[in-house]
Amino acid sequence: MIKIIIYTGLSLPFDEAKEILDSTEGIKVIYKRPLQRGDLSLALKEHPDIIGIIDGVFHQNSAVGHKEILNVLNNGIKVYGASSMGALRASELDTLGMVGIGYCYEQYANGIVDSDDEVAVMLDSQTLEPLSIPLISMRYVFDNATDENIITDGEKEELLEIAKKTYYPKRNYGQTLAESSLSEEKKDDLINFIRKSPDIKKEDAKDLINHIKNEIQ
Repeated sequence: MIKIIIYTGLSLPFDEAKEILDSTEGIKVIYKRPLQRGDLSLALKEHPDIIGIIDGVFHQNSAVGHKEILNVLNNGIKVYGASSMGALRASELDTLGMVGIGYCYEQYANGIVDSDDEVAVMLDSQTLEPLSIPLISMRYVFDNATDENIITDGEKEELLEIAKKTYYPKRNYGQTLAESSLSEEKKDDLINFIRKSPDIKKEDAKDLINHIKNEIQ
């Protein structure tokens, strides 16, 4: 029996995660709420073979420590990270055995971003519904909007600067655009582009689960 523990619920809801990888014969998948300090010690008692870290707490409680993840790796358990806390910790521990996956991980690993504030969001603690937009998601959308000539490089930098100076629980596209100098026409074009853009943190989370699925097949 292969036992897998995945910490998610925010970047990717549990039901959507289960559509990709659910318990079947020979596999047991346990989906848990965002990871916080101390959770991995409890996870070790469940004797998993694989742990996937997608979401974790940042400021509400103590974040998972590096030593906790290293302890898991030293116990011979494969650890994958993507999307949010998983991407951040994977970029810090990829030379020590943790495997990072996806856009958010690459942004950290390549030094393009370096703050946990990039992936932090405000959430409803009961439903795990995100109540703000992470800066890294805005960065992804604005980069693509620049590539599509919807906004200029200068306008992208202005938008990112506004988002950076906004405290993470209050970040959203409406407020960011309202404070910008973009014309109303450009704002409308950008809003339409945002609506069609994928949620990159969710896509990274799906990639992690698909990677684990392929790994065990």
